[in-house]
This record gives sequence, structure tokens and C-alpha cells, in this order.
Amino acid sequence: MEIDRNLPPVEARDLKSQFGENVIHEHLNFRLEPGEIIGVVGGSGSGKTVLMNTLLGLKEPDGGDVYYFGYNRSELSFDQRQSINNQMGVLFQGGALFSSMTVRQNIMLPLKEHTDLPLPLMRELADMKIHMVGLPAHAATLYPSDLSGGMKKRAGLARSLALDPKLLFLDEPTAGLDPIGASAFDRLILDLREAMNLTVLLITHDLDTLFTTCDRVAVLVDKHIAIADTLPKVMEYNHPWVQEYFGGPRARAALEAGNG
Repeated sequence: MEIDRNLPPVEARDLKSQFGENVIHEHLNFRLEPGEIIGVVGGSGSGKTVLMNTLLGLKEPDGGDVYYFGYNRSELSFDQRQSINNQMGVLFQGGALFSSMTVRQNIMLPLKEHTDLPLPLMRELADMKIHMVGLPAHAATLYPSDLSGGMKKRAGLARSLALDPKLLFLDEPTAGLDPIGASAFDRLILDLREAMNLTVLLITHDLDTLFTTCDRVAVLVDKHIAIADTLPKVMEYNHPWVQEYFGGPRARAALEAGNG
């Protein structure tokens, strides 16, 4: 199917999400601009992961619509949805690698499922992705149990890039990493955005990541996106949760580090 790269890669219009009587999102509107990195923040239980899963198509909305590159997901055929899905990469918390497969085999899995490339080319592409995310060449033959937390994140990221997606979802990408590893991962995201012309949505609690990588920040409170704007404008937004989150000493330290 034809995809216009100038249109928003993903957009939610009047989205509603609920589980039984519990309404998670209501009248939620949200749009990613091509080529941007946007961070989604919100309190515990605000539905950040539910929003990501709905945008990914892992959960059907209970109201409203999700659009990909201008196409309404509900109006797409199975084959069209699959074509769109191949444009999206996902890094779940912890990497979500298959423990019985080597790093190379994990990365090759999407290629085996969605392409008919010869195996030697798949291996070559997998090794290229391993290099792109900053892993050493010998990591290709290691199993997830052999990897450090940071290496698992990078291996999961390499797998999410296997099909050269244009839209990348990251769920708490620096969670569990030490400050040096988290900073290196932030730089990697910025480098990959430029190298692969990616649009990135990341869910994070990491203030350093927000200040270092994000073009805009979307705040999920009161069941909808209250504001999605640059950090200086978000920090001025008059909402108790926003003021508490961005007005604390950790936020001020992250801001000073970013300006430095």
C-alpha cells in the first residue's frame, strides 16, 4: 500500500480505552509528527502502556480511531494492517528476547516471518543491526542469559529494527540501566533517528532521557493527553501533577545537565 511519509505516522482521535467499568482513556487526542522523538509521561496507572498497545494495534480501542499515515486502522484489510505493522518496531521493557535463541536468531525472526530473503542475507542483515546498536560482533552468538541488562536492551532494539521500520515504540528504554548506560542509550536513540529517519515514541520516567532526546513531551493525566509540546512549555503547564513532576530537584538537575 502507498504510504505518504509526510503524514503523521500515527494519530489517535477521540480515543477511549477501558477494562470493564474502569475507563482508562476518554476523549484522548494524540499525534506524532514525522521524524520527531516524543516522550509520554504520566503517573502510575494513567495508562501509558495501554496507550502504546492501542497505538500498536495490540488492543482495540473502545471508542475513537487510530490512524497510520492517514489511514484509519479500522478500515484496513488484514494485508494492509500487516504492511503497516511492518513499518513499526517495538522495544518492550527488558528486551523481551526469546531465551532459547541467540541474539542473531532473535533479530532474524522478524525477517523469517515477513520476508523471503535467503538465510545468508538474513544473517548479514542481523549482524548489521547488531553493529548499528553498538553491540560487539561476538554478541551475535550469545544467548540472552549471557547478556548484561544494557546489552539486552540493545539486542532488543536491534530486533525492533530488523525490518527497517519508520516508527519506533520504546517502553521505558533506560529502566534498570546505570546512569552511564542510560546516557549511552539516549545517544544511541538520537543517532538511530538520524541514520534511519525514524519517528520515535518513548514511554519513560527518566527525566534525563526526556531532556536529552525528546523534541516534545506528551503528558497523560485525567484520562487524556493534557499537553504535548516542547519541554519549556510543558514545564509551565498549570496542572498539579505536571508542576510536581517537573518542579522537583531531580527535574531541575536534569535541566541543568541538559543545558550544560
